[in-house]
Formats: sequence, structure tokens, C-alpha cells
Amino acid sequence: MEKTHFTQEINMTPELMARIEELCSHYPADKRKSALLPVLHEAQDAHDNWLSIELQDKVAEILNIKPVEVYEVVTFYTMYNRRPIGKYMFEFCQTSSCCLRGTEDLMDYTCEKLGVKIGEPTADGLFEVRGVECLGACGYAPMMQLGDFYKENLTKDKIDQIIDDCRDNKIILHDK
Repeated sequence: MEKTHFTQEINMTPELMARIEELCSHYPADKRKSALLPVLHEAQDAHDNWLSIELQDKVAEILNIKPVEVYEVVTFYTMYNRRPIGKYMFEFCQTSSCCLRGTEDLMDYTCEKLGVKIGEPTADGLFEVRGVECLGACGYAPMMQLGDFYKENLTKDKIDQIIDDCRDNKIILHDK
């Protein structure tokens, strides 16, 4: 999957635009750029959890900033996706506490179980495994983030159950 540019239908619904304007209202009118991170979250959530170049350009236009100002933020933070991703993104913490408690083995196990490599979505588009920096739950290592929620004290059995629950649509991804 070496494609570098993906296209996406951009749908800036009236509801999405109202939410963006509400976010921008928290900042001075001449500082709309300050709303960039929350606006990117809203745009990504409304567009299948990823931000195409065209959608990033639209965000720049809405905030009246240069497109490169959006690109530099989107490419810096791992919470923004620049390509279509699996519906269930397993983001395993890869910092010291989690590594000492076996996160790397759990990542390998999960990839093997799903038949993918790290950073590669399953053929059905349902799952993807990614390693991320500290998620701030060291006392519950090993752990991962799934949508807006943490899955902690992970074991192979817990991974199996999470995968089954995702397949059965029992997992809620967002706390909204």
C-alpha cells in the first residue's frame, strides 16, 4: 500500500460548519488559527477519521490561514490521519512501562491474529495496529487506546476479546 495521495469526498455539512464556528468563537476573531487542533478533530471525525490534502486545504480556507500551516500540524501529531485507516485503530503505547510489560509482544500477536503488519489496515478495513508514544497510563501497562478509550492491563486473552467485540459491534469508539 504505497499510494501517497488518497482522495476523499469533502462534506462540510451545516452542522459541521456550525460546530467549527462555535470552536472558533472561543478565540479572538483575528486568531482563528488558535482553533486549528479542535477544528481538525471535528473535520477528521466527520470524514471517516482521516484528513485528505483537500480537506486540510478546506480547513485552512475556513480558518483563513495558509495550507502549509495545517500540513505542518497534521504531519506532526499522530492523532491526525493522512490516509484511510482501519475503523478500529489499536494504538499501543510503546514507551518504557508498556515495553517492560510486553506491549511489543502484544503488538506482534495482534498483527499476526489480524494478518497485517504495523500501520497496515486489514483487507476488510476493520482493523489497524499502530505504535504511539506515551499515553499516560503507565500504572496500567501494557495498554492501548481504541478510539477515545483506553484498554489497560492487556493480555492475549484481552486482545482476543477486544477483537471479537469489535467484530460484533460491541465497542464504542467515541465519547460523544
